[in-house]
Amino acid sequence: MSGADPLAALRDLCRGGAARARDPRLRAELEAVGRQLDRPLQLAVAGAVSAGKSTLINAMLRRSVAPADAGECTRLVTWYEHGERDGVVLVECVDGSVRRLALQDGRLPADLGVDPSAVLRLRVQLDDPALRTVTIIDTPGVNTVSADNEEATRRLLFGDAAAEHAQALLYVLRYVQRFDADTLEEFRALSAACGMTAVNTAAVLTQIDRRGDGDEDPWPTARRLVAKASADLGGRVLDVAPVIGLLAETARGNLLGPAEVDALRELAALPPDELDDLLLDLDEFTTEPFGPVDLPTRAVLVARLHRYGIREAVARLRRRPATGPAELHRWLAGCSGYGADVSPDSGTVVWEVESGGPELPRTLADVLDRFARHAGRLKAFAAVGRLRGLTRHEVDPADAGLVAELREAVDENRPVVAGLRGLRILAACAALGRGQLRLDEEMTAELMRLARFDDPAAGLGLPLTCTAADVVAAAGEASRRWRRVVALAGPTVGGQRARDVLGALEDIAAAALSTAGGAPVPAPVPVAAPVTVPDPTRLHRRPGWTGIDPDRLDALAASPQLGERERAAVVRLRDSTGPGDAAEPGSAAVLAARFRVLLHRPLPVAERRAVQAVCAVLEAVALDRAPVREGAAT
Repeated sequence: MSGADPLAALRDLCRGGAARARDPRLRAELEAVGRQLDRPLQLAVAGAVSAGKSTLINAMLRRSVAPADAGECTRLVTWYEHGERDGVVLVECVDGSVRRLALQDGRLPADLGVDPSAVLRLRVQLDDPALRTVTIIDTPGVNTVSADNEEATRRLLFGDAAAEHAQALLYVLRYVQRFDADTLEEFRALSAACGMTAVNTAAVLTQIDRRGDGDEDPWPTARRLVAKASADLGGRVLDVAPVIGLLAETARGNLLGPAEVDALRELAALPPDELDDLLLDLDEFTTEPFGPVDLPTRAVLVARLHRYGIREAVARLRRRPATGPAELHRWLAGCSGYGADVSPDSGTVVWEVESGGPELPRTLADVLDRFARHAGRLKAFAAVGRLRGLTRHEVDPADAGLVAELREAVDENRPVVAGLRGLRILAACAALGRGQLRLDEEMTAELMRLARFDDPAAGLGLPLTCTAADVVAAAGEASRRWRRVVALAGPTVGGQRARDVLGALEDIAAAALSTAGGAPVPAPVPVAAPVTVPDPTRLHRRPGWTGIDPDRLDALAASPQLGERERAAVVRLRDSTGPGDAAEPGSAAVLAARFRVLLHRPLPVAERRAVQAVCAVLEAVALDRAPVREGAAT
């Protein structure tokens, strides 16, 4: 979405506030928030015990460093971050001391040399370029979270309730049950102070291959599970992605050695029926010596691939006998559902494209890519949440003025301020997740689509072949729907967030109209009947063709909040007798966007209503349709 860089605005806010703060605690918090804005995005991976978090992290890191078995490391918060020296492990203790260890055979050491209860967190430094932009936080498995001690729970999940907060979350679900939805809801409520809302959370369904209802191909079941999870978790997460974590870890980490690849070739040489019999019972496959391949190698294949992975690898080798280890690993990565590491020529994973729009993100790679592309916004959004928390704390009276300014800058009960306009859609998604903004299923899907896609056309659900005029028309239609939401929500947090969405849509329309050169576009169906031009012999100082009281326009023109261009536009609207005298469609769209900026400032109620009415008229001119009379939904 358009708007000034939110990171730059927040950096200035934090640095300026820290320089002025008298209270050392307030100064330290502002400095900490500012530092986090310059660090990689902090992505936490959380979920129930044995949900497959560590396996998933190993797939993300392309190496098996996170422990998947029960041990002391699985009970600790572990940060995987970039480091120039690969394999350094820093054991940060509660008392402030730090022990320096090293990975053993590429994995976390089994013995940390200190009681786990004394450890605050582990920091594993890896020379991985991907970790320059995202730090991955492995959290202990939780089956329940208690609201009795919110600080202790946040420390359990994120490592330090005071400073180091995660800014995005992958929530790993092994099964799609009501229990998981309730756990996520509790988790979201407890982590609200860390900025965790629907906009920065994604759910990952793991072990898809274990739920195939007896079929060899697990992906039809995966599609049903994704649809169910999306419905169950609607408003709590932005994306739901299925993945076979074990297969992704093996494929992305290149864990199949020459012996395993040769063994797969031997299995590929078997008649299909004979191979099916061998794989029918995996316990017998690893203990009964019938058939080719020795038992130890079979055990490795099951541990690395399980039944579905073995079948896919064998099928690939049968079709393409010359397939080498590197190509086989890439193929299996695609079969895991992690992402499109291979060309999709098998039809194994096929997702239906939603009617009227582009395909939604369906793989974990898509979700992680969205997090990486939106890292700046997500960090800024988390910082806003922390700053709001700071303004609610008791501070030195000498800092009262500073705290008031901070509260004004990030006030949740106002439209998102101009410097943070890039966060408008995120703020609306967060309000939806908290229940502050109430939307029906269709409007919820529209908001989530706007948050998910960077391209305006995709965000509006348009095909990639659409024109700028199509974007203008679709944005206008969406604006009318959101104007109704604004009218219904009124002066609430939800109403402010709906106004934020409305402003973003108007920016999209203005930008697209500028691209189209101001060309006329098809007019959407109006929500109200056209306003007839009043008879000047019978009406004096009464609303004209715009439907706005001229006295209100006089008052607005005198407002000190208006710039010269905006003031001239108000006067022209007041004196015009029709759309042709008010503004051309192209300039009307630009003026509407400029007036929307005014709504992000503190305005008296009367002036705010007048500005909203002017915006509605100018947008109507831009879309070449009749304006809605003042008093209708705006």
